[in-house]
Amino acid sequence: MVRAAFGFPVNQHSVVNTVLAHNVLFVRREDYVAHPRHHGKPESRLSNEQEVFNSLQKWAWNYSECKINLVNGLFAHMSMKEQVRAIQDASVIIGAHGAGLTHIVSATPQTVVLEIVSCYFRRPHFALIAKWKGLEYHAIDLNGSHANPAVVIDRLSRILRSLQC
Repeated sequence: MVRAAFGFPVNQHSVVNTVLAHNVLFVRREDYVAHPRHHGKPESRLSNEQEVFNSLQKWAWNYSECKINLVNGLFAHMSMKEQVRAIQDASVIIGAHGAGLTHIVSATPQTVVLEIVSCYFRRPHFALIAKWKGLEYHAIDLNGSHANPAVVIDRLSRILRSLQC
């Protein structure tokens, strides 16, 4: 329904044999108006998001196994159509637990999801959506809200190797 609304192919189920590049979409968040449950303060789901993104950029630039396009998924600055297009074009979607990952409902069947889960926001939402959609799902469970960029890169590297990249 979402794909059709934006004029995107609805039955995009065939696997392309020659992938020239893998789009890795990093779904990002901006500070938002504080939700009442946060006692008037914004809470970050990934306290070092910029550090993780910068590390991924550097890694992707130097990755030699195949071409990686790291897509900055700052959805607050994208139209809904651009958001859905970014999801559909992604081979791998990485993001902290949050509303932006809800777009995985528009992902194509071969998409892999890597959720970074703060101990403060452990909920099964995106694992369940991925299961319902038949997507491969992975999680990095954090002890707080700080992710080790090397751990994220290691998990992404293993995912890409599983995609023959």
